[in-house]
Amino acid sequence: MDIIFYHPSFNAETWIGGLQQRLPKARIRQWTPGDDAPADFALVRQPPVEMLQGRKGLRGVFALGAGVDDILGQLRQHPEMLAKEVPLFRLEDTGMGRQMQEYAVYHVLGWFRRFTEYQQQKVQSLWKHLPNYSRTDFSIGILGAGVLGQSVAESLKIWGFPVRCWSRSPKDLPGVTSFHGAEQLGEFLAGSQVLINLLPNTPQTEGILNRNLLSQLKPQAFLLNLARGAHLVEDDLLAAIEAGEVKAAALDVFVREPLDTSHPFWTHPDIAITPHNAAVTLPDEAMDYIAKSIAILEAGETPGGLVDVNRGY
Repeated sequence: MDIIFYHPSFNAETWIGGLQQRLPKARIRQWTPGDDAPADFALVRQPPVEMLQGRKGLRGVFALGAGVDDILGQLRQHPEMLAKEVPLFRLEDTGMGRQMQEYAVYHVLGWFRRFTEYQQQKVQSLWKHLPNYSRTDFSIGILGAGVLGQSVAESLKIWGFPVRCWSRSPKDLPGVTSFHGAEQLGEFLAGSQVLINLLPNTPQTEGILNRNLLSQLKPQAFLLNLARGAHLVEDDLLAAIEAGEVKAAALDVFVREPLDTSHPFWTHPDIAITPHNAAVTLPDEAMDYIAKSIAILEAGETPGGLVDVNRGY
């Protein structure tokens, strides 16, 4: 079998060497412009159109990340880039779930125990006790109930917080109050003190974190965006904080990355930011998943992570 690899920043030698160990009978090469030699599988991140367009014999494409919006965005502009019969797979977890759990738990506990506010008081040399939140009222709402959303929900249930989730279609998650569809979104938001966004990035979800949505949360709510910058209308978040609708936010993703040095988020005391590293692709876990998935495909079956191109995830 022949496998081609392309990633704009990953070390190709590391990945090709690791995959070769896991798939010793495969011929694995880094794709370069002009390479139109046969390939059974492609491992990609932000692939050039010419890498996949018109490539015959391709049996599967693996996106080297949990999100596939980069490839789907290209497909909307260049539908001929990938034949409809070629399946597209995303990394379902491969270590990202644990990282998302760590990030979410850190911020939720910081807000619940008011640690971030105490740090602000420290800067002012202010010794002042703040009233505790009620755990039963400090409800966590998770937008998106996929693999990562479910993982984050499990990690927060342990701390005794009421956890709820919203998804496009019905979900049945033990210990989690589930909502689905547009008709239940308002009820979901009205009972959420903390909103954690883990939605896929699709044309339907772009700009979903806007002033109208934020105003429907419980008063003085908290926002944690772990999905994509395109979900958040940045000016609306600033306005919601100014109006007291949102108390604080933690953002890992932004409309433009790197975040411009003059952006008001940098200096806003109630907004924490990280440089899109809440969860990164872990090579060993990702290569294990890809090797296992290729073996499943070789056996004539379908592995997890298959993307519905029409839905966008």
